[in-house]
Amino acid sequence: MSGHSKWATIKRKKGDLDAKRGKTFTKIIRELIIAAKKGGGSVDSNAYLRTIVLKAKAVNMPNDNIKRAIQRGTGELEGATYEETTYEGYGPAGVAVLVSASTDNKNRTSADIRTIFSKSGGNLGESGCVAWMFDKKGLIVVPKDNATEDALMELVLDLGADDMQVMDNEYDVLTTPENFEKVKAGIDAKKIVYDSAEVTMVPKNYIKLAGGQAKSMLTLLENLEDNDDVGNVYANFDISDEEMSKIQ
Repeated sequence: MSGHSKWATIKRKKGDLDAKRGKTFTKIIRELIIAAKKGGGSVDSNAYLRTIVLKAKAVNMPNDNIKRAIQRGTGELEGATYEETTYEGYGPAGVAVLVSASTDNKNRTSADIRTIFSKSGGNLGESGCVAWMFDKKGLIVVPKDNATEDALMELVLDLGADDMQVMDNEYDVLTTPENFEKVKAGIDAKKIVYDSAEVTMVPKNYIKLAGGQAKSMLTLLENLEDNDDVGNVYANFDISDEEMSKIQ
């Protein structure tokens, strides 16, 4: 399974989502603030904000929380000001790692991220060192039990998807960021249940990991995701299901 969806699967298996809901809410609130600050508080005219609102609703964030976060972004309510920043580096075996963060103190966040990399078997790199290894794509992960390959392929291509990759236990539907909402809405209309749907960074190639390197890579990603300032982590690793079972 590819790195982008593998990490999502790992998080579902390893984490109790309810236990981490408070931290999830905190991260999404920051994304809402930044989205509203950049493009305004209307989901009708701000596509980025619309995507984050959908993300918030997917984890059952109360509407009042969403509204207040948007109002903080537009300046209607006072609150901390966050800015987006990206960190790039390498994990074990040269795995490319891309970290998106939001912070009210860039010096603090930079120091924290550098420490996490160094303590977890990786190293922080210069801006631009790995970003070229990823493409920004809409990704919708549909379990194979929820749809047939031919029917789903026909549906998503008609809706404007770029591609559909057949994985071990799922279908990965890939779209441009612009077509993501249209494809997702079409899948929703057919009542096809998916595991996840998001605009993400998809690796162009993958590095297979096993043994100690696989374990170190997971530790690095888990430590990065556990940082309050980190919103998303992307990496071009591939760990087989057999290897995962050994680690777990």
